[in-house]
Amino acid sequence: MVLCSMRIAMIGQKRTGSREGGVEVVVGELARRMAELGHQVTCYDRMGEGAPYEPYEKDGYRIVPVKALDIKGLSALTSSFAATRAAIKDGADVIHYHAEGPCVPLRFARSAGIRTVATIHGLDWQRAKWGGLASKYIKFGEATAAKCADALIVLSRGNQEYFEKAYGREATLIPNGIAPEADLPAKEITERWGLTQGSYVLYLGRIVPEKRPELLVEAFKQVKTDKRLVIAGDSSDTEDYAVALKEAAKNDPRVLFIGHVEGDLLSELYSNAYCYVLPSDVEGLPMSLLEAMSHGAACVTSDIPECADVLQGCGLTFPHGDAEALRDVLDGLLANSAQAEKLGAMARDRAINGYDWNSVVQRTLGLYENNKEKYA
Repeated sequence: MVLCSMRIAMIGQKRTGSREGGVEVVVGELARRMAELGHQVTCYDRMGEGAPYEPYEKDGYRIVPVKALDIKGLSALTSSFAATRAAIKDGADVIHYHAEGPCVPLRFARSAGIRTVATIHGLDWQRAKWGGLASKYIKFGEATAAKCADALIVLSRGNQEYFEKAYGREATLIPNGIAPEADLPAKEITERWGLTQGSYVLYLGRIVPEKRPELLVEAFKQVKTDKRLVIAGDSSDTEDYAVALKEAAKNDPRVLFIGHVEGDLLSELYSNAYCYVLPSDVEGLPMSLLEAMSHGAACVTSDIPECADVLQGCGLTFPHGDAEALRDVLDGLLANSAQAEKLGAMARDRAINGYDWNSVVQRTLGLYENNKEKYA
């Protein structure tokens, strides 16, 4: 039961509930679940790229498209200002900003007397795809969130410590949740690509430098196995990098690029992978890792805290940036199916029991109402 219905605005995502990135998945889950609790939720999405141009209802919440310049690095900037202006005009009680760049106009919302909450989905200015000017702008958004937001949310202990050291700012740790889905047998993936249960290693994520899929390709090319390497995902303002990645893999017929996937096809990929690999240098809290774990996939990640803290021994790690170490981990895991099965079962249990969306929603609502204890 809702004691007080709030008018909640979500800003920073491209298209709410899409598979374009972790931010979109998180905003979709928060919006739907908060709407089910009786709150009035409006998501201000970026206009264009096939998205509707008029406001519409979805899963009990409202989506309002806002204008954005379709120029690399400027889309998020322009849309967040337009979204903030619209949310103020619409009389929001609280505006929840997602990611660092979109937080730049946060101070205008606060000046209008609206409570502001910012979720840092990772230290975005560290991401390799951004040039110097864009990186500085994103860092300015980070500083704005740290200094001006009424409440600051981070997804990892590492980011929590970072804000304490860099800004003297207390941040609330609220990791993402996971909504477990049923495992699906290999059907469409077999028809499309000849993939069967346990016949492939899976990478699923954006094709961007900071996630280091090229490191995985380099390591996999040195592994003697008849299993395939499936790389699923699209580029994100990183088309040149994606082309170079395919070029690096072109002489190994075991490497398969399948592009963007979602729905049952996505579930099939997770459900039937021998193992899932995430070699990132930079992360917030990777949704794809939680999803792979929830499907019982044995998981291999770099040893950055944002990944290792999620696994907590329920998977394997390697020193980030070390292709030879990754090769050795893959060699060992691919030769030991019993270990893969055991790690998958452990990962599933940890994801389902440790990352609950209902808890995430209740704790977030507590911050909206300036009452951490109320929904704890």
